[in-house]
Amino acid sequence: MRKKITIIMMVAAVALCTAATTTTINLQAKHQIVTGFGASDCWLGDYVGRYFNDTMRERAAKLLFARSYNRGGNPEGIGLSLWRVNLGAGSAAQGDDSGIEDAYRRADSYLATNGTSYDWSRCAGQRWLMQKATEYGVESILLFSNSPLVQYTKNGKAFNSSLLNTNANLKSDCYDDFAGYMATVAKHFVDMGYPIRYISPVNEPQYDWTSSSNQEGSPWQNDEIALLVRQLNSALDSRSLATQILIPEAAEWQYLTGGWSIIHTHATSQLDAFFSPGSTSYVGNLPHVAPVAAAHSYWSFTTNNALTSARTTAAQGAASHGVGLVQSEWSMLDAAPSASAGFPEGGYDEATYMDIALYMAKVIYCDLVYAGVSSWSYWTAFAQERWGQKNRFYLLRVNAAGDTGTESYGDLKNGGTIVDNRNLWVLGNYSRFIRPGYQRVGLTGADDLNGLMGSAYVSPDGLEAVVVYVNMAQSNQSVTLSITDSNKQVAGVKKYTTSNALALNYDRNLPYDYTGEAIEIPARSVVTLVVDLANDCQTCDVNCDGAVDVSDVNIVINVMLGKDSNATHMSRADVSGDGAIDVTDINIVINTMLGKTHQQK
Repeated sequence: MRKKITIIMMVAAVALCTAATTTTINLQAKHQIVTGFGASDCWLGDYVGRYFNDTMRERAAKLLFARSYNRGGNPEGIGLSLWRVNLGAGSAAQGDDSGIEDAYRRADSYLATNGTSYDWSRCAGQRWLMQKATEYGVESILLFSNSPLVQYTKNGKAFNSSLLNTNANLKSDCYDDFAGYMATVAKHFVDMGYPIRYISPVNEPQYDWTSSSNQEGSPWQNDEIALLVRQLNSALDSRSLATQILIPEAAEWQYLTGGWSIIHTHATSQLDAFFSPGSTSYVGNLPHVAPVAAAHSYWSFTTNNALTSARTTAAQGAASHGVGLVQSEWSMLDAAPSASAGFPEGGYDEATYMDIALYMAKVIYCDLVYAGVSSWSYWTAFAQERWGQKNRFYLLRVNAAGDTGTESYGDLKNGGTIVDNRNLWVLGNYSRFIRPGYQRVGLTGADDLNGLMGSAYVSPDGLEAVVVYVNMAQSNQSVTLSITDSNKQVAGVKKYTTSNALALNYDRNLPYDYTGEAIEIPARSVVTLVVDLANDCQTCDVNCDGAVDVSDVNIVINVMLGKDSNATHMSRADVSGDGAIDVTDINIVINTMLGKTHQQK
């Protein structure tokens, strides 16, 4: 009898594990429009672009920016749509006299030592990456500043002199000079054809940024930020630029709506300061100020309560001021997340690289769903792995030439290697498929922060939906898809999985034609479903204009060659449904156009 009971319990357990959860896309529940997913070139981007050989730096650019697929249907890169570029303060030219001990944390500028002319040959590695980002079709480049230029600072350094000082390290008569410098750099690169959409003039103004911080940085008061922003707005106007100003790059969400630390009491309540018309620091009416507030997701991610409450409060505050939110910088700084939030009991010592990447996916989910951010960026694209930190601080691991193993302490001026890891591909579950202009819509049935959570996005033309699931559970989950819109159907699905074993891999075993069957979401994984909603036009009508003709052939060819990045075209160009866009698809479209039959997907 006991044996029978055990068998029954096992069968029941299996049934529970395999029972599919219905997740429903609600196209009528419209939320934020996504403007991009990005990463920063700080601090090692200049070293990669300058000192690494062509093979390695081309590999880095492809992994970060490419939207192409290999013959197996797997993405060859994560297709970042936003690239953040550090406008250095010039400490690199000062060398050891900069007072910044770590040479990698010193940065160059384009202002010559004389303080009057520009040297556009500087920052060669950063410029190379900007060029590659532009060539790959990255939609937005953002220039950000950690400190005013050393020529303009009060102490001639790119950091603050005293813990007691909470004012900007910028001479009172140099606000217009610094603003003019940033606008001039933007103008130079816009004229070169680079998509310089944003300038972020200050970064984490709440911190002291003394030499002990070992990097460029400056504290700021809100009224000082406002003065700089007004000068920058005028400088952009005078140069006829459309570039927008992104502020305030708050060190964490709480500084937008109030304070957080008794130590950092300046530059607080920044939504009120910059976006309330009655404030002396009000700049929300300036034409170049982006109608969003930027903040970082540090220090508010170690528990489920922190993940939800801090972001919900920030979203409510932003809405009351008529602006949106962006998350402009995050990595796994701070103490390890708690076990109650799904992180390993042993913290960072026990965590695998996938545990860290998976938790990042959870942070992205919470930023998108609870904060409602329109863009999300990682800090930083490149880093050497050191001191047992694993992949907490990079998308691409940088190893100096001659280093073996995962950790690297060698000199990057001698070149090195680029290694991808799960952080890169987990971010790709979002960045590769949710393109600028996609809008987050409702998704029910997947909101368990310690189990299965999911969010949905629809393309501007309404022909494609993207659903990203994060499975924190130790067991496989399965879902079915439905849609509330009676005029739409889930006509086709492609699945891409990142797990301990898979790196954004296309699932060739899942039939493209979707008839309501359960889709497996593996344990401890991130899965993206690209959902074809274009059920009102035949397969080979790639542009859905009602006819299969030469324009469809040309679209498939251009997508295959990487010359067409239209989201709908890229989704529909794989007419064979085999996961790759190649000559097979071209032949099928041609044969259909000529009236010859083919096997539709």
